[in-house]
Amino acid sequence: MKGFTILFVLILVLAACGSKEEDVSSEQWDEIQEANQIVVGTSGTLYPASFYPEGSEELTGYDIEIIREIGNRLDLDISFEAMGVDTMLSSLTNGRVDLIINDMEVTEERKEQFSFSEPYKYSYTTMIVRAEDHSGIESLEDLEGKEAGGGATTVFSQIAEHYGAEIVTYGNATNDTYLRDVDNGRTDTVINDYYLQSLALEAFTEFDIVLHPDLKFHPTEQAIVMPKGSEMLTEKINETLAEMREDGTLTEISKQFFGGKDASKLPEEEIVEIEGLDL
Repeated sequence: MKGFTILFVLILVLAACGSKEEDVSSEQWDEIQEANQIVVGTSGTLYPASFYPEGSEELTGYDIEIIREIGNRLDLDISFEAMGVDTMLSSLTNGRVDLIINDMEVTEERKEQFSFSEPYKYSYTTMIVRAEDHSGIESLEDLEGKEAGGGATTVFSQIAEHYGAEIVTYGNATNDTYLRDVDNGRTDTVINDYYLQSLALEAFTEFDIVLHPDLKFHPTEQAIVMPKGSEMLTEKINETLAEMREDGTLTEISKQFFGGKDASKLPEEEIVEIEGLDL
């Protein structure tokens, strides 16, 4: 009888925990609806995902137009908070923003701490190097002793460090700062997303730099990040993303910002998985 009592109490505790999580999720969604807006954290410096066009104070980009369309379909306003990549996740944790959209990669470590939508972008990782000698990098192992520009908390910096590179960190810097430093030799490479790197090179043709022709690695999925336990918000966003995928809106927005390429679908290239790195 005693064992039955303990089991019954345990069931009640687990049920209460589940109910509490549901209450938090419902309360979060109710607050968003009451405010009639979703507060979104983004950098505003990540071309072409989230950026200010020259001479404009209006944010745009692949990620920005996706979340704007989600807001339209949910009948909610979108309010943006521009911030550096290194402060985004803490801003989500402390409630400054409701969600993050900034080409944020889904990783197992992040999934333990945050909720993610379904992916809205599929890609892989590559690196920008000097055109004349590929910055002395012909394999990932050649990163040892090199200097890689990037944010301190990004997956790309983790990859660089994994292969022995030294990370040169920046604040919320624009792409031209990163690219100029590779060109002038202050750094040797920038490791980042294939689509973002490709468009950045097209935008800054004055630098003598290229995408490494041989290194394609670490396939990625990018998704919207929300506080852990945001079941209702996640469900609403996933339903809307599914509609946008089905009616071709994701493809249309992608082609607008990625030179006619559809980043909403899995790439066809053979991409090397990185072993021994827990991201």
